[in-house]
Order: sequence, then C-alpha cells, then structure tokens
Amino acid sequence: MKFIIGIGGVTNGGKTTLTHKLLTTLPNCCVVHQDDFFKKPDQIEVGEDGFRQWDVISAMDMEAMVSTVKAWQENPVKFARSHGVSLSPEAEECHSDQKGIHILIVEGFLIYNYEPLMDVYDKCFYLSLPYEECKMRRSTRTYTVPDPPGLFDGHVWPMYLKHRKEMESQCDTIEYLDGMMSKDDIYSMVFESIQNTLLNNS
Repeated sequence: MKFIIGIGGVTNGGKTTLTHKLLTTLPNCCVVHQDDFFKKPDQIEVGEDGFRQWDVISAMDMEAMVSTVKAWQENPVKFARSHGVSLSPEAEECHSDQKGIHILIVEGFLIYNYEPLMDVYDKCFYLSLPYEECKMRRSTRTYTVPDPPGLFDGHVWPMYLKHRKEMESQCDTIEYLDGMMSKDDIYSMVFESIQNTLLNNS
C-alpha cells in the first residue's frame, strides 16, 4: 500500500518541523522537500514589485519534483534505499507487489498550486499563521540568499495570500492547521488523522 501525505503551508509555519517528526514515527517513510527544487539565484526573475520572485511556482523546477514523486510511486523500496531510509523487514522483502505500507511526505509552501501534483495526495495538511507571527518568525531565520529589506511585505506575504486563494479554489480536501498551536499538539493532531485514514484504508 502506498500513501502520499502533503504538508503545505505559509513560510515559517512549521512544515519542516512537523515533517521531521512524522519521518521518525511513520513506517517506511520518505520525504520530498519542495525547497530542494529551487532554481539558482541567477535564474530567478525580478518582478514588477522590484524583488526576485522566489515565492512563485516558476522559481522551482517543478517537473523535476514531479519526476521525483513518480520515482517513489514506481518503486518505494528502491527510492527509500537510494535516500538512506531504513525499511521494516516486511517492506524489504516485498518487491514489485509491495504488500507493506510505504509513505511519502511531500512538503513545501506551494505543493497545492501545481496541477500535475494535485491528484497524488491521499491526505492534505496546511499550516497557517497570522501576519505578525509569520513576519516575526521570518525575520529570525537565516537564508542562503538573505531577504532584502521590504521583501516580506512587498513580495512574500502578498504572494502567500494570492497562492492561498488559488489553492482554496482548487482543493477542497485540505485539513487546515493552526501554526500558533504547540509543535507537539500539531504533530499529535496530524499523526492521529493519518493513522485513522490508514486504518480505514487497510
């Protein structure tokens, strides 16, 4: 059985923290991080707002991301091994007919805004934060390419609002999570929701 979980949400909403916690507790679990598919800085266009357009779908090589997800779908065991993921003995013994359960987490800020990915998810979660909290968390993060002054208000937040509106009109199966809750509470809610779905599908 193959099962794909989407962990989406606003920048600095707690996506990666939640994903790492799930990776340690879910069986035979791999992850694809959308951030790994960002193009090089010199390939990122400057928009009408005067900023490099990091917070749009074209800033990432989404075809490569979809290919990575498909590689997992075709052979979760091979994918897990090539990514250094430890598998249970049952999963190791299964090959093309994989009877064990295999889980993939797809994590990122625009994972519900790209049509070719929309049909792959069995479970969709989305972490949100209010403006002030999001801005405060963003200001404490260190990025490989530092945020220029005014980026959050001039580009990051407006793009978040735009993409969230698009996402809400395209996907009605998302479970929304309050990023202001404690990390443990968020994890518990998500883990329980996943377990219930897996039990119902088994």
